[in-house]
Amino acid sequence: MSDREKREIRIHNKSDKPDNIVMKEHKITQDCDNIQKLLPKFLNGYFMYLKSNVLPMTRRAYLQDLNFFCNYLIKETDLTEAEIPGEIKSADFEKIRAVDINIYIDYLRCYNIEKDGTNIIYENDKKSLSRKKSSLSVLFKFLHRDGLIKDNITDGFDPIKLPKPSDREIKALQDDEVMKMLDAVTNGTDLTDKEYEYWKKTKFRDKAILMLFLTYGLRISELAQLNVSSFHFQRGEFKIYRKRGKESVMPLNNSVLSALDDYISMERENYLKLPEEDDALFLSMQGKRITERQIRELVKKYTSIGMQTSRKTGYSPHKLRATAATSLIGRGNSIYDVQALMDHDNVTTTQLYAAHKMNVKRDLVKNFEWDEKYEFADKNRKEK
Repeated sequence: MSDREKREIRIHNKSDKPDNIVMKEHKITQDCDNIQKLLPKFLNGYFMYLKSNVLPMTRRAYLQDLNFFCNYLIKETDLTEAEIPGEIKSADFEKIRAVDINIYIDYLRCYNIEKDGTNIIYENDKKSLSRKKSSLSVLFKFLHRDGLIKDNITDGFDPIKLPKPSDREIKALQDDEVMKMLDAVTNGTDLTDKEYEYWKKTKFRDKAILMLFLTYGLRISELAQLNVSSFHFQRGEFKIYRKRGKESVMPLNNSVLSALDDYISMERENYLKLPEEDDALFLSMQGKRITERQIRELVKKYTSIGMQTSRKTGYSPHKLRATAATSLIGRGNSIYDVQALMDHDNVTTTQLYAAHKMNVKRDLVKNFEWDEKYEFADKNRKEK
């Protein structure tokens, strides 16, 4: 690590963004700069294009894809004599044809990488392959537009057929599963002995996290970035920072307010150890701002209890976002109001949740018994 990398980073923040948001944006920019240093210099114009036209996280993903592609060209093809990505020439890219990209995308379906003596198998689904193909399409269209390559080869890229959004099964918790999950986080039910010991120390934090996900359908990054100063309790509201630098003020309801009050007054102070984390709302037991990975793990645990499945098959935080959307629409709220709350760019995204009737399959099958004893039992229950 160079002296420059070792230097302490200090923030001189004159914006109204919290320091942790500014630091996260700086980290993404730094990641992008570090990747660009590894890549060919003739792509500098493309780097500037990405910086000006796509979101920072998308920019980082595209650069990571490009770095991987350059290493693939070196190790798996005879299209370049370079030994490292930075040595690849524009003439090497001129040799690339659409068929080479199609072979590369097929390679990405399942490939091996040896790391620290271990052979790791990577597998990508159609959605991942489509995104990686998209990053190459943007690259080669730019190179053609700027005259760095003669032909626009993107027309020859094989299509990747994805299921239509309306055909995808929306995964969300049902109301009874939400109640089981909240019972587990409130009372410690259905936890293993080890989980129960951990729960006794973090139950108020975990419940506050779940309540925020279920009520507002927050993205995991939005929740992880929350600070104590994000909340104006007297006004009954809090501020979140969304994609594209947008700010959004959310009202607090009594359930969330109660969960936050319990956590802040009875638990959070136990983990206040580091001055630099003094404003972070959700803390780990080590006193650091809770990470997105830690949030995923606790959500997976509690959702698996709600669904009565194994911990491995528990849901991600994004499924709680879907739960919030389907629950709000199922209670008769306007699609456009839910769109605003969820920060969907397009109302058609919200309409997918409106079309998803949470109990329709269960009710259809439940009321379609072939064995008469179950049919009569069901009728008796209804009469009672």
